[in-house]
Amino acid sequence: MSAAILLAIGLVLMALGYFIYSKFIAEKIYRLDPDYRTPANEFEDGIDFVPTNKFVLWGHHFTSVAGAAPIVGPAIAVIWGWAPAFAWVVFGTIFFAGVHDTGAIWASVRNKARSVGSLTGDVVGKRARSIFMIVIFLVLLMVNAVFAVVIANLMMSFPTAVVPVWGAIIVALIIGQLIYRRILSLPVVSVLGVVALYAMIWIGPSVPLQMPAEVAGMSGNAMWILLLFLYAAIASVLPVWVLLQPRDYINGLQLFVGLIVLYGAIVLLNPTMIAPMLNIDVPAGTPSMVPLLFVTIACGAISGFHGLVSSGTTSKQLNRETDARFVGYFGAIGEGGLALAAILVASAGFASLADWQAMYSAFGQGGVKAFVEGGAFIIHNGLGVPEVTAATLLTVMAALFAGTTMDTGLRLQRYIFQEWGEIYKQEWMTKPLPATLLAVGTCLLLAFGAGGADGSGGMIIWPLFGTTNQLLAGLTLLVITVMLVHLRRPMWFTLAPLCFLLVMTVIALLFQLRSFYETGNWFLLGLDIVVLVAAVLVALECAAALKRHRALAASES
Repeated sequence: MSAAILLAIGLVLMALGYFIYSKFIAEKIYRLDPDYRTPANEFEDGIDFVPTNKFVLWGHHFTSVAGAAPIVGPAIAVIWGWAPAFAWVVFGTIFFAGVHDTGAIWASVRNKARSVGSLTGDVVGKRARSIFMIVIFLVLLMVNAVFAVVIANLMMSFPTAVVPVWGAIIVALIIGQLIYRRILSLPVVSVLGVVALYAMIWIGPSVPLQMPAEVAGMSGNAMWILLLFLYAAIASVLPVWVLLQPRDYINGLQLFVGLIVLYGAIVLLNPTMIAPMLNIDVPAGTPSMVPLLFVTIACGAISGFHGLVSSGTTSKQLNRETDARFVGYFGAIGEGGLALAAILVASAGFASLADWQAMYSAFGQGGVKAFVEGGAFIIHNGLGVPEVTAATLLTVMAALFAGTTMDTGLRLQRYIFQEWGEIYKQEWMTKPLPATLLAVGTCLLLAFGAGGADGSGGMIIWPLFGTTNQLLAGLTLLVITVMLVHLRRPMWFTLAPLCFLLVMTVIALLFQLRSFYETGNWFLLGLDIVVLVAAVLVALECAAALKRHRALAASES
């Protein structure tokens, strides 16, 4: 199968999804109102609530939800063959992710920009809210702790990426001032920012910076993790326009340029999909494709973390309610495009089937390594770019997206502590600084308390991220569905994907439960049971609320 043809099919289908399906969802289901006064305008404070140009906000939203996950998940899932991964990414983006992300923004905007966990108390009930907030906290804890490890590993493995990764922060600070002080127009700033980023990517191989193997008795990885959390803590309390928005915006443009380079190389080289279309000869120990495919690929098809960003930071910056379609649905399309690229390079970026099989000799292998090596192979052979430069480009893409997700993730974790302070009448927790310290403290406790001196504790609970994350997506869709029923609007466009997602997620949790039991992993077994019980309890609460609202709507009609 030609990778170029597969690329064209995927992009055309996603484009149809945006121009046709998203318009229907926005106008007929969510009924986005251009005249509705959004929380960004109602509560504008210059810090968290900031009315924002939809293109800039799209950059923030897209790069925050993207992270490394739409690279890692698809590049692992091709072990079952490229066809199932391709189908789930394309149709998941169109019918699941876009509807979910736009709906979460809309639901939050209509409820004073509260997070989806917080507003569950009003829509469903206080018990559901308490359970939901715990699930949200677990997801954020996993994302922040693990992405710190991912970025640290990338910078240890690819020292050529250190200068562009950290230099992007300086570029973002300058761009933030240029945009919000109206010194230069947005198009000019955009061009300058992209040029600066790619100049650093070009310079990176010439000035590799390697963290020493040991610093003050700590490993190089651990030092990077501490520096990353220090940076994320500072970023999370700065006004969003200073660093978060411009960093995410310029990274979004950088991704588009990177994807154009990658897509162009695929078209020019037109490599063959080396990986099997459907792999029936999987390595020993590989779990069943159904249901694990649907939790291995989360970001890139649908992800609960998107709902946290949509209802956490994005809804506080939405200038007009109708912008939710562009920011939310097109943000999902952008992430689907990245996941599609990951599938193509992880399936076609090898010289032979034997080389591909060597990369995928066991389940869980591939990921970022397959993306970087496969993508560098295609760019080098398709465009003639030196392989080390191509590898640096793709490494920086992965690291920058993981970094922007960490920025947003820690800010969201801070919001969770602040919302808990409001719910449980603990005024000190509602302040940004104490809430940020609590957020960083819990992440570091997991990273170093569970992982020891190397700070890799987040990897211990990472096996549960896929299921917990998809559970969160299903529960977010449940809240949106209950709101639609209450407003007497069609609910099947959210109910159908949530039913599919909850069924697959619960089955996957049961599969993992058996696996943890057989391997004697009692910690993950206990955590799996907690997540499974939470899923059942919240689903029952939401089902009862759904029935209640349907009965009320019927009695009033």
